[in-house]
Amino acid sequence: MTAFRTSDDRRGLLELLVSVVPLMLLWLLMWFALDIHFRLALLLWVPAAGFLLRLFLIQHDCGHGAFSTGRRANDWVGRCIGVLTLTPYEYWRRTHALHHAGTGNLDRRGFGDVTTLTVEEFASLGTWARLRYRLYRSPFTLFVLGPAFVFLLQHRLPIGLMNAGWRPWISTLGTNAALLAACAGLIHVVGFWTFLSIQLPITLIAASVGVWLFYVQHQFEHTYWQSGRAWSFQEAALFGSSHYALPPILRWFTANIGLHHLHHLCSRIPFYRLPAALAARPELADLNRLGFAESVKSLRLVLWDAQSGRLVSFAEAGSAAACDRNSPEVPATARELHPAISLKSTRG
Repeated sequence: MTAFRTSDDRRGLLELLVSVVPLMLLWLLMWFALDIHFRLALLLWVPAAGFLLRLFLIQHDCGHGAFSTGRRANDWVGRCIGVLTLTPYEYWRRTHALHHAGTGNLDRRGFGDVTTLTVEEFASLGTWARLRYRLYRSPFTLFVLGPAFVFLLQHRLPIGLMNAGWRPWISTLGTNAALLAACAGLIHVVGFWTFLSIQLPITLIAASVGVWLFYVQHQFEHTYWQSGRAWSFQEAALFGSSHYALPPILRWFTANIGLHHLHHLCSRIPFYRLPAALAARPELADLNRLGFAESVKSLRLVLWDAQSGRLVSFAEAGSAAACDRNSPEVPATARELHPAISLKSTRG
Protein backbone atom coordinates (compact mmCIF):
# COMPACT_ATOMS: atom_id res chain seq x y z
CA MET A 1 0.00 0.00 0.00
CA THR A 2 2.97 2.32 0.48
CA ALA A 3 3.14 2.98 -3.27
CA PHE A 4 -0.17 4.88 -3.09
CA ARG A 5 0.63 7.13 -0.11
CA THR A 6 2.11 9.99 -2.17
CA SER A 7 0.00 13.13 -2.38
CA ASP A 8 -0.28 15.20 -5.56
CA ASP A 9 -0.64 18.92 -4.83
CA ARG A 10 -1.97 19.74 -8.30
CA ARG A 11 -4.57 17.01 -8.06
CA GLY A 12 -5.47 18.15 -4.56
CA LEU A 13 -5.97 21.75 -5.71
CA LEU A 14 -8.18 20.56 -8.55
CA GLU A 15 -10.27 18.42 -6.18
CA LEU A 16 -10.65 21.40 -3.87
CA LEU A 17 -11.72 23.74 -6.66
CA VAL A 18 -14.30 21.36 -8.13
CA SER A 19 -15.85 21.12 -4.68
CA VAL A 20 -15.77 24.74 -3.51
CA VAL A 21 -16.71 26.54 -6.74
CA PRO A 22 -19.90 24.52 -7.46
CA LEU A 23 -20.99 24.96 -3.84
CA MET A 24 -20.60 28.73 -4.14
CA LEU A 25 -22.48 28.81 -7.45
CA LEU A 26 -25.32 26.69 -6.06
CA TRP A 27 -25.53 29.00 -3.03
CA LEU A 28 -25.91 32.01 -5.32
CA LEU A 29 -28.50 30.21 -7.45
CA MET A 30 -30.54 29.42 -4.34
CA TRP A 31 -30.40 33.05 -3.30
CA PHE A 32 -31.81 34.13 -6.66
CA ALA A 33 -34.28 31.21 -6.72
CA LEU A 34 -35.83 32.29 -3.43
CA ASP A 35 -36.99 35.49 -5.12
CA ILE A 36 -38.88 33.38 -7.65
CA HIS A 37 -40.22 30.45 -5.63
CA PHE A 38 -39.08 28.56 -2.55
CA ARG A 39 -39.39 25.18 -4.32
CA LEU A 40 -36.72 26.17 -6.83
CA ALA A 41 -34.24 26.59 -4.00
CA LEU A 42 -35.38 23.31 -2.48
CA LEU A 43 -34.28 21.44 -5.62
CA LEU A 44 -30.72 22.66 -5.11
CA TRP A 45 -30.35 21.66 -1.45
CA VAL A 46 -29.27 18.08 -2.16
CA PRO A 47 -26.51 18.78 -4.72
CA ALA A 48 -25.21 21.62 -2.54
CA ALA A 49 -25.16 19.28 0.45
CA GLY A 50 -23.25 16.80 -1.70
CA PHE A 51 -20.48 19.32 -2.34
CA LEU A 52 -20.38 20.29 1.34
CA LEU A 53 -20.06 16.61 2.25
CA ARG A 54 -17.20 16.27 -0.24
CA LEU A 55 -15.45 19.22 1.41
CA PHE A 56 -15.80 17.50 4.79
CA LEU A 57 -14.12 14.43 3.32
CA ILE A 58 -11.29 16.59 1.97
CA GLN A 59 -10.95 18.00 5.48
CA HIS A 60 -10.85 14.39 6.66
CA ASP A 61 -7.89 13.67 4.34
CA CYS A 62 -6.17 16.81 5.63
CA GLY A 63 -6.48 15.48 9.16
CA HIS A 64 -4.62 12.34 8.11
CA GLY A 65 -1.91 14.39 6.37
CA ALA A 66 -2.94 12.79 3.09
CA PHE A 67 -4.40 15.64 1.06
CA SER A 68 -1.26 17.69 0.48
CA THR A 69 2.48 17.01 0.58
CA GLY A 70 3.04 19.67 3.25
CA ARG A 71 1.67 19.63 6.79
CA ARG A 72 1.03 23.40 6.83
CA ALA A 73 -1.03 23.14 3.65
CA ASN A 74 -3.02 20.21 5.07
CA ASP A 75 -3.67 22.09 8.30
CA TRP A 76 -4.74 25.39 6.73
CA VAL A 77 -6.97 23.76 4.14
CA GLY A 78 -8.50 21.70 6.94
CA ARG A 79 -9.03 24.75 9.17
CA CYS A 80 -10.71 26.76 6.41
CA ILE A 81 -13.00 23.91 5.39
CA GLY A 82 -13.81 23.40 9.07
CA VAL A 83 -15.59 26.75 9.09
CA LEU A 84 -17.88 25.55 6.29
CA THR A 85 -18.47 22.12 7.82
CA LEU A 86 -18.88 23.47 11.40
CA THR A 87 -16.10 21.09 12.43
CA PRO A 88 -13.09 22.44 14.41
CA TYR A 89 -10.15 20.96 12.53
CA GLU A 90 -7.53 20.25 15.23
CA TYR A 91 -10.13 19.06 17.73
CA TRP A 92 -11.75 16.72 15.20
CA ARG A 93 -8.36 15.49 13.93
CA ARG A 94 -7.40 14.42 17.43
CA THR A 95 -10.67 12.62 18.21
CA HIS A 96 -10.63 10.98 14.79
CA ALA A 97 -7.09 9.74 15.39
CA LEU A 98 -8.37 8.09 18.57
CA HIS A 99 -11.08 6.44 16.48
CA HIS A 100 -8.50 5.01 14.08
CA ALA A 101 -6.27 3.86 16.92
CA GLY A 102 -9.05 2.00 18.70
CA THR A 103 -11.70 1.05 16.16
CA GLY A 104 -13.10 -2.39 16.93
CA ASN A 105 -11.57 -2.34 20.41
CA LEU A 106 -14.20 -2.98 23.08
CA ASP A 107 -11.93 -1.41 25.69
CA ARG A 108 -11.53 1.86 23.77
CA ARG A 109 -15.06 2.79 22.79
CA GLY A 110 -16.30 6.37 23.03
CA PHE A 111 -14.33 8.42 20.50
CA GLY A 112 -15.65 8.93 16.99
CA ASP A 113 -17.81 5.84 16.99
CA VAL A 114 -21.45 4.85 17.17
CA THR A 115 -22.05 3.62 20.70
CA THR A 116 -22.37 -0.17 20.53
CA LEU A 117 -23.08 -2.36 23.54
CA THR A 118 -22.47 -6.07 23.81
CA VAL A 119 -25.35 -8.48 24.40
CA GLU A 120 -24.12 -9.01 27.95
CA GLU A 121 -23.83 -5.28 28.68
CA PHE A 122 -27.34 -4.63 27.41
CA ALA A 123 -28.75 -7.53 29.45
CA SER A 124 -27.21 -6.06 32.61
CA LEU A 125 -28.90 -2.67 32.16
CA GLY A 126 -32.00 -1.53 33.97
CA THR A 127 -35.27 -0.79 32.22
CA TRP A 128 -34.66 2.93 31.66
CA ALA A 129 -31.08 2.42 30.50
CA ARG A 130 -32.28 -0.17 27.98
CA LEU A 131 -34.91 2.26 26.73
CA ARG A 132 -32.30 5.02 26.33
CA TYR A 133 -30.09 2.71 24.30
CA ARG A 134 -33.02 1.65 22.11
CA LEU A 135 -33.88 5.30 21.49
CA TYR A 136 -30.25 6.15 20.75
CA ARG A 137 -29.98 3.35 18.19
CA SER A 138 -33.19 4.34 16.40
CA PRO A 139 -32.69 5.70 12.85
CA PHE A 140 -34.40 8.98 13.74
CA THR A 141 -31.92 9.65 16.55
CA LEU A 142 -28.86 8.44 14.65
CA PHE A 143 -29.50 10.20 11.34
CA VAL A 144 -31.76 13.18 12.14
CA LEU A 145 -31.36 14.36 15.73
CA GLY A 146 -27.81 13.11 16.20
CA PRO A 147 -26.14 14.85 13.24
CA ALA A 148 -27.91 18.13 14.01
CA PHE A 149 -26.77 17.95 17.63
CA VAL A 150 -23.17 17.02 16.80
CA PHE A 151 -22.51 19.60 14.09
CA LEU A 152 -24.60 22.50 15.39
CA LEU A 153 -24.00 22.14 19.13
CA GLN A 154 -21.44 19.54 20.21
CA HIS A 155 -18.68 20.88 17.96
CA ARG A 156 -18.94 24.30 19.58
CA LEU A 157 -16.98 22.96 22.57
CA PRO A 158 -14.16 20.37 22.75
CA ILE A 159 -16.41 17.69 24.20
CA GLY A 160 -14.32 14.73 25.33
CA LEU A 161 -11.13 16.80 25.37
CA MET A 162 -12.20 19.52 27.79
CA ASN A 163 -9.21 18.81 30.06
CA ALA A 164 -6.71 18.00 27.31
CA GLY A 165 -4.93 21.33 27.28
CA TRP A 166 -5.47 24.56 25.40
CA ARG A 167 -5.22 23.29 21.80
CA PRO A 168 -8.72 21.75 21.59
CA TRP A 169 -10.14 24.97 23.05
CA ILE A 170 -8.28 27.16 20.55
CA SER A 171 -9.51 24.93 17.73
CA THR A 172 -13.17 25.04 18.72
CA LEU A 173 -13.33 28.67 19.80
CA GLY A 174 -11.30 29.83 16.80
CA THR A 175 -13.63 27.97 14.46
CA ASN A 176 -16.62 29.45 16.29
CA ALA A 177 -15.25 32.97 15.85
CA ALA A 178 -14.58 32.47 12.13
CA LEU A 179 -17.99 30.86 11.70
CA LEU A 180 -19.70 33.75 13.47
CA ALA A 181 -17.91 36.26 11.23
CA ALA A 182 -18.80 34.36 8.04
CA CYS A 183 -22.44 34.00 9.05
CA ALA A 184 -22.69 37.65 10.05
CA GLY A 185 -21.28 38.71 6.68
CA LEU A 186 -23.70 36.56 4.70
CA ILE A 187 -26.65 37.62 6.84
CA HIS A 188 -25.72 41.26 6.25
CA VAL A 189 -25.81 40.65 2.49
CA VAL A 190 -28.82 38.34 2.05
CA GLY A 191 -30.79 38.70 5.29
CA PHE A 192 -31.26 36.37 8.24
CA TRP A 193 -34.16 34.25 6.97
CA THR A 194 -32.71 33.92 3.48
CA PHE A 195 -29.40 32.76 4.96
CA LEU A 196 -31.15 30.29 7.25
CA SER A 197 -33.35 28.98 4.42
CA ILE A 198 -30.30 28.23 2.31
CA GLN A 199 -27.55 27.17 4.70
CA LEU A 200 -29.39 25.25 7.41
CA PRO A 201 -30.93 22.59 5.10
CA ILE A 202 -27.61 22.15 3.27
CA THR A 203 -25.79 21.62 6.56
CA LEU A 204 -28.37 19.22 8.00
CA ILE A 205 -28.59 17.10 4.84
CA ALA A 206 -24.80 16.87 4.56
CA ALA A 207 -24.49 16.02 8.26
CA SER A 208 -27.10 13.27 8.08
CA VAL A 209 -25.54 11.68 4.99
CA GLY A 210 -22.09 11.94 6.57
CA VAL A 211 -23.24 10.17 9.72
CA TRP A 212 -24.94 7.50 7.59
CA LEU A 213 -21.67 6.87 5.75
CA PHE A 214 -19.78 6.63 9.01
CA TYR A 215 -22.40 4.25 10.36
CA VAL A 216 -22.28 1.76 7.49
CA GLN A 217 -18.49 1.80 7.49
CA HIS A 218 -18.37 -0.09 10.80
CA GLN A 219 -21.89 -1.29 11.58
CA PHE A 220 -22.50 -4.49 9.61
CA GLU A 221 -23.18 -8.06 10.65
CA HIS A 222 -19.73 -9.62 10.49
CA THR A 223 -17.74 -6.62 11.63
CA TYR A 224 -14.90 -6.82 14.11
CA TRP A 225 -14.86 -6.25 17.86
CA GLN A 226 -12.28 -7.59 20.29
CA SER A 227 -10.88 -6.64 23.67
CA GLY A 228 -7.53 -6.80 25.40
CA ARG A 229 -4.68 -8.55 23.64
CA ALA A 230 -7.06 -10.25 21.23
CA TRP A 231 -7.51 -6.90 19.46
CA SER A 232 -5.34 -6.21 16.42
CA PHE A 233 -5.05 -2.93 14.52
CA GLN A 234 -4.71 -4.65 11.15
CA GLU A 235 -7.55 -7.08 11.76
CA ALA A 236 -9.76 -4.20 12.91
CA ALA A 237 -8.90 -2.24 9.75
CA LEU A 238 -9.53 -5.11 7.34
CA PHE A 239 -12.41 -6.93 8.97
CA GLY A 240 -14.06 -4.14 10.95
CA SER A 241 -14.42 -1.62 8.11
CA SER A 242 -16.68 -2.07 5.12
CA HIS A 243 -16.36 -1.65 1.37
CA TYR A 244 -19.50 0.35 0.66
CA ALA A 245 -20.12 -0.15 -3.06
CA LEU A 246 -21.76 2.96 -4.47
CA PRO A 247 -22.58 4.13 -8.03
CA PRO A 248 -19.80 6.22 -9.67
CA ILE A 249 -21.47 9.60 -9.09
CA LEU A 250 -21.92 8.84 -5.37
CA ARG A 251 -18.36 7.54 -5.12
CA TRP A 252 -17.24 10.93 -6.45
CA PHE A 253 -19.34 12.95 -4.02
CA THR A 254 -18.24 10.76 -1.12
CA ALA A 255 -14.56 10.95 -2.11
CA ASN A 256 -14.18 7.16 -2.25
CA ILE A 257 -14.76 6.90 1.51
CA GLY A 258 -16.70 3.71 0.79
CA LEU A 259 -13.31 1.99 0.39
CA HIS A 260 -13.10 2.26 4.12
CA HIS A 261 -11.20 -0.93 4.81
CA LEU A 262 -8.33 0.38 2.67
CA HIS A 263 -8.54 3.77 4.35
CA HIS A 264 -8.24 2.23 7.81
CA LEU A 265 -5.45 -0.03 6.66
CA CYS A 266 -3.44 2.97 5.41
CA SER A 267 -4.98 6.35 6.23
CA ARG A 268 -2.18 8.25 4.44
CA ILE A 269 -3.50 7.21 1.02
CA PRO A 270 -5.22 10.26 -0.56
CA PHE A 271 -8.85 9.60 -1.39
CA TYR A 272 -8.20 10.01 -5.11
CA ARG A 273 -5.66 7.13 -5.00
CA LEU A 274 -7.87 4.65 -3.15
CA PRO A 275 -9.39 3.14 -6.35
CA ALA A 276 -5.89 2.49 -7.71
CA ALA A 277 -4.92 0.89 -4.40
CA LEU A 278 -7.93 -1.41 -4.61
CA ALA A 279 -7.12 -2.30 -8.22
CA ALA A 280 -3.67 -3.37 -7.04
CA ARG A 281 -5.23 -5.64 -4.41
CA PRO A 282 -8.29 -7.13 -6.18
CA GLU A 283 -8.75 -9.78 -3.48
CA LEU A 284 -9.93 -6.97 -1.17
CA ALA A 285 -12.74 -5.89 -3.51
CA ASP A 286 -15.28 -8.32 -2.03
CA LEU A 287 -14.09 -8.02 1.55
CA ASN A 288 -16.98 -6.69 3.70
CA ARG A 289 -18.66 -5.47 0.52
CA LEU A 290 -22.02 -3.81 1.17
CA GLY A 291 -24.57 -2.61 -1.35
CA PHE A 292 -27.29 -0.14 -0.47
CA ALA A 293 -29.82 -2.88 0.35
CA GLU A 294 -27.39 -4.62 2.71
CA SER A 295 -26.52 -1.35 4.39
CA VAL A 296 -30.19 -0.60 5.10
CA LYS A 297 -30.65 -4.07 6.59
CA SER A 298 -27.80 -3.36 8.99
CA LEU A 299 -29.95 -0.79 10.79
CA ARG A 300 -31.55 -3.56 12.84
CA LEU A 301 -28.15 -4.80 14.09
CA VAL A 302 -27.54 -3.06 17.38
CA LEU A 303 -25.67 -5.35 19.79
CA TRP A 304 -22.34 -7.16 19.57
CA ASP A 305 -22.61 -10.87 20.30
CA ALA A 306 -19.06 -11.85 21.26
CA GLN A 307 -19.89 -15.55 21.31
CA SER A 308 -21.01 -15.68 17.69
CA GLY A 309 -18.73 -12.87 16.49
CA ARG A 310 -21.41 -10.73 14.85
CA LEU A 311 -23.80 -7.87 15.37
CA VAL A 312 -27.34 -8.95 16.21
CA SER A 313 -30.74 -7.32 16.58
CA PHE A 314 -32.59 -6.84 19.86
CA ALA A 315 -34.87 -9.71 18.88
CA GLU A 316 -31.96 -12.03 18.12
CA ALA A 317 -30.24 -11.13 21.37
CA GLY A 318 -33.33 -12.18 23.30
CA SER A 319 -34.14 -15.32 21.35
CA ALA A 320 -33.18 -18.83 22.20
CA ALA A 321 -31.41 -19.18 18.84
CA ALA A 322 -29.04 -16.32 19.61
CA CYS A 323 -28.26 -17.90 22.96
CA ASP A 324 -27.05 -21.11 21.34
CA ARG A 325 -23.37 -20.19 21.49
CA ASN A 326 -22.08 -23.50 20.16
CA SER A 327 -23.68 -23.39 16.71
CA PRO A 328 -21.01 -24.40 14.17
CA GLU A 329 -22.86 -22.49 11.43
CA VAL A 330 -21.94 -19.10 12.92
CA PRO A 331 -18.32 -17.92 12.48
CA ALA A 332 -16.38 -17.10 15.65
CA THR A 333 -14.70 -14.05 14.09
CA ALA A 334 -14.97 -11.91 11.01
CA ARG A 335 -11.58 -13.16 9.87
CA GLU A 336 -12.92 -16.71 9.52
CA LEU A 337 -15.14 -15.46 6.71
CA HIS A 338 -12.10 -14.40 4.71
CA PRO A 339 -9.37 -16.99 5.26
CA ALA A 340 -7.67 -16.10 1.97
CA ILE A 341 -6.83 -12.56 3.11
CA SER A 342 -3.25 -12.38 4.33
CA LEU A 343 -2.55 -9.78 6.98
CA LYS A 344 1.17 -9.88 6.24
CA SER A 345 0.65 -9.00 2.58
CA THR A 346 -1.44 -5.93 3.45
CA ARG A 347 1.00 -4.25 5.82
CA GLY A 348 2.15 -0.73 4.90
